[in-house]
Amino acid sequence: MPISAPILTILLLVASNIFMTFAWYGHLKFKTAPLITVILVSWGIAFFEYMLQVPANRIGHGHFSAVQLKTIQEVITLSVFAVFSWAYLKEPITWQHGVGFALIAAGAWFIFHDWG
Repeated sequence: MPISAPILTILLLVASNIFMTFAWYGHLKFKTAPLITVILVSWGIAFFEYMLQVPANRIGHGHFSAVQLKTIQEVITLSVFAVFSWAYLKEPITWQHGVGFALIAAGAWFIFHDWG
């Protein structure tokens, strides 16, 4: 049974965001590494992000509007980042973060709600 376009889109966006998060924030554990090194490594990681992100948006557009795709992207980004921040950077997720994320999720609800 083939994977539906909406599910495939979301799976690709999750995988893309894992690469993106490491590209953008993974170097924070290596503060003594030269800046040019972390930039080049980040670009290398970001290549794989784009290899997943572009097909995700191409596959998803038509099932989702561009605004919905961006909203899905942002909710996934925050979810992946929260886990990354806690598990990789060992930074706590506070109640304020939770409230902020919940407000963003509420905004996503408005974008996907059919007001017909």
